[in-house]
Amino acid sequence: MEKSEATTIEIGETSRESKGKTPLLAEVEQTARTAGSYRRGVAIFDLILRVSAATSALAATITMGTTEQTLPFFTQFFQFQASYDDLPAFTFFVIALSIVTGYLVLSVPFSVVCIAQPLAAVPRLLLIVCDTLTVTLATAAASSSAAIVYLAHNGNADANWLAICQQFGDFCQRVSGAVVASFVAVALLIFMVALSALALRKR
Repeated sequence: MEKSEATTIEIGETSRESKGKTPLLAEVEQTARTAGSYRRGVAIFDLILRVSAATSALAATITMGTTEQTLPFFTQFFQFQASYDDLPAFTFFVIALSIVTGYLVLSVPFSVVCIAQPLAAVPRLLLIVCDTLTVTLATAAASSSAAIVYLAHNGNADANWLAICQQFGDFCQRVSGAVVASFVAVALLIFMVALSALALRKR
């Protein structure tokens, strides 16, 4: 009789211990599923933003790189021509935005990995670092070109720089559009960095 009572007590204690652990494990699993769903949604949105930013950067690069205008003056031997490569800032713009576009295209597979494995922190951290560097490059190119576009439209009387947009209207219109598209890409990149940081912080 004493042996049976001891056995009964041990079984009861074991069952109580298992019942105490089950809700805790269920809560942990539920938290992991919630965090995974949140990060997967962020990764999908990041992929959409990444493709949009790549499209904006590509449009800015092509627009600036194909911009030139020639004004005939009396004969075909005397002509005024404006081209993007006449200005170092615009040349830097084309090179920098080409790099940005290439990076965004190459980063798409990493964004897809973040969708497939939302709890993986290494790909997301790598994207944050590279996106931040890309934001810096794109901002530098867009800002320097914006300053040149401003001078082209308004000139500078103190430095005796004349506004050329009255003569080269098409040229100024295209470079202005390229600068606007580059700032759109910059804004999308900044949003991607912030979104990725929030996804990593979510537990």
